[in-house]
Amino acid sequence: MELHLAKPRGFCAGVERAIEIVEKALAQFGAPIYVRHEIVHNAVVVEELKAKGAVFVDDLDLVPAGSWLIFSAHGVPPHVVETAKKRELQVIDATCPLVTKVHLEARHFAQNQATILLVGHRNHVEVEGVVGEAPDSILVIESPEEAEEVQVPDPDKVAVLTQTTLSVDEARAVIDVLRRRFPKLALPHKDDICYATQNRQDAVRRLAPSIDLLLVIGDKTSSNSNRLRELGESLGVPSKLLLSSAELREEWFEGVRRIGITSGASTPEVSVEEVMQALAERGVQTTRVLDHPGEGLTFSLPELLRH
Repeated sequence: MELHLAKPRGFCAGVERAIEIVEKALAQFGAPIYVRHEIVHNAVVVEELKAKGAVFVDDLDLVPAGSWLIFSAHGVPPHVVETAKKRELQVIDATCPLVTKVHLEARHFAQNQATILLVGHRNHVEVEGVVGEAPDSILVIESPEEAEEVQVPDPDKVAVLTQTTLSVDEARAVIDVLRRRFPKLALPHKDDICYATQNRQDAVRRLAPSIDLLLVIGDKTSSNSNRLRELGESLGVPSKLLLSSAELREEWFEGVRRIGITSGASTPEVSVEEVMQALAERGVQTTRVLDHPGEGLTFSLPELLRH
């Protein structure tokens, strides 16, 4: 069997920044450092940071007054910010700048009295954070079917935003319906789906014609990892999402000659290497790595942690 590697894959700039924020805060202020929600959706990353002294919580009542608290890369609703202030917590914001962009757009459209249709998954922490910016003005749309049915107070004052980690095709299908139904639909100046999500999906599209099986290395709670698996399936390639080699199943490889591997934007490369090693022990040889110039994007750290 042959192994074909997608590129780019793995950590995006927002994830790298969030993890570095936690590590630098631990080095600078000492343990424990509290983190609201998982810093990124990956159990390997979370367990490594726990071992270094990070404490992950969803309820700020569990954080002692005056402690250091980091907001995760997914962002938080304004009421969480207010709660942190009331508890006199020392906050460091690790929200991905591309998620912050969506929060700012939500505020802008809400101030203009528009109904905001947010394309995304209702229970995802990123969506919950954006909805919190204008809960009376935002309606979450998960599918083209919901886009066909949604009703708004004024069809001439409607705007659309998207969760940053959606499938490009998934978002486009919903937005096409909304554009047809609301000709004056306002869109953000730049797409909300992040560059890393799109680049990793494009890499799977390039890889799919040459493989018989796609392995997506990532956490089952990771939205962008799930979208990569779904994309592979939609392209006609049997696709599996797994966090480690322990989840590999022999029946996946029946009749397979060429295996493709990619990983979600919150997946460390060590997880990919661990799966590759397990495949090598089965006699799988790496024969191709997709060409890609690299992303070359970095986000600056909060000023408090720059020195």
